[in-house]
Amino acid sequence: MIVLTSRFNDFNDVLAHLDGLGMFHMDFGLSRVEAAIAALGLTSPSFAVFHVVGTNGKGSTSRTIAELAAAHGLRAGLYTSPHFLDPRERIRIDGRMLSGDAWARLGNEVMDASRDNPLTYFEFITVLAVLAFARAGVDVAVMEAGLGGTYDAANALRTDVTVFTGIGMDHEAILGDTLEAIASDKAGAMRPGVPAVTAAQAEPAARVLAERARAIGTTLSTVSDVLHYEYAIGAARPVDPTLPELCDLIPAMPGPHQFANAHLALAAWLTLAPSRGFGVDSDACSRALSRATVSGRFQRIPGSPEIILDGAHNPHALAALTSTLRDCNIRPSSIVFACLADKDLATIAPLVAGLADCPVLVPELPGNTRARAAADIARAIGPKARPVADIADALAQTAQDDGPVLVCGSLYLLAAFFTLHPEHLCESATDFPL
Repeated sequence: MIVLTSRFNDFNDVLAHLDGLGMFHMDFGLSRVEAAIAALGLTSPSFAVFHVVGTNGKGSTSRTIAELAAAHGLRAGLYTSPHFLDPRERIRIDGRMLSGDAWARLGNEVMDASRDNPLTYFEFITVLAVLAFARAGVDVAVMEAGLGGTYDAANALRTDVTVFTGIGMDHEAILGDTLEAIASDKAGAMRPGVPAVTAAQAEPAARVLAERARAIGTTLSTVSDVLHYEYAIGAARPVDPTLPELCDLIPAMPGPHQFANAHLALAAWLTLAPSRGFGVDSDACSRALSRATVSGRFQRIPGSPEIILDGAHNPHALAALTSTLRDCNIRPSSIVFACLADKDLATIAPLVAGLADCPVLVPELPGNTRARAAADIARAIGPKARPVADIADALAQTAQDDGPVLVCGSLYLLAAFFTLHPEHLCESATDFPL
């Protein structure tokens, strides 16, 4: 029995604690989370767990799996990162955040469970999410990995399916400077006997995932092993003949990559749902895809000018953004772009320059210690790019544009936008009663 200590009186106390830990502080290893989860009795929770790992598409895939659960009449917990304005965005139940009071109450329990092994920022919120899902009686929890896979905090939890989105080059300073090294770290999320499903991967990443699955004795399926998805007509046929054909599968989020993310989410759902008795219903699947939206994923904000927000910040994501602009026949009149210092600017800069033949404004990200100087980014992009003071300055300078303004790059750039315009966040701001 855990004896609670009155450490947090309200959500502001929780925020102060998180600020003291430092959002970007990492300390690899699972022992701290394992100890806290065990102390709370949550190592093997009653709910099913999808662990979503990869480089790009994790947020969209995770949201779609949660919507699939909800559309089939289940209570779904969703854990994602990072947040834009408020850490509460990271934990949602039935699409809603927890109240600040709930964070304080649960936070006290997490603190007591981890008093001998203090948790990092990401670990603290992960454990709080698992505790919240247990208290809410969720049927399904979707846990989006933070960084990598081998030491992701969700690995301290019993999981039921490991889901791999596209793996590409990112966080090279931490995960390794080759695709094989990055894939190897992410492949560490696989567990013996726990089925895994993967999106289509580049050959080096596909080979690493397959080798890991063989080594630990688990089943790794590609999306096409599970269901055939005809993107052009929005229909899918499960490989399992006992499951129904699915139709009207049109993702709410535009772009070819979102069809791929939807394909992966459906494949993950079909991998687990029949064995857990969750059901596979065509109408429910259609509703789920039509409702799955994530702030900052090719989010179009009407106005004069229209603003398009997209968190493309690495080569893989920028290639997807290029395809989406082309498919939607959109030619931005201006681009607003910023990235962090750990990104491969030499590779990224020409991709940004190639998005459209238009000016590129590069705002500073004040207060972000990981941000790259705007002047350095502008210099790498070329003569059509120029540094500006901040996102407000960039928006003021593009206010009279006669075409769409594309705001893309770091999610922290998008967070600066949402700080000015919180009304444009897609997700519900109402609280889940816990």
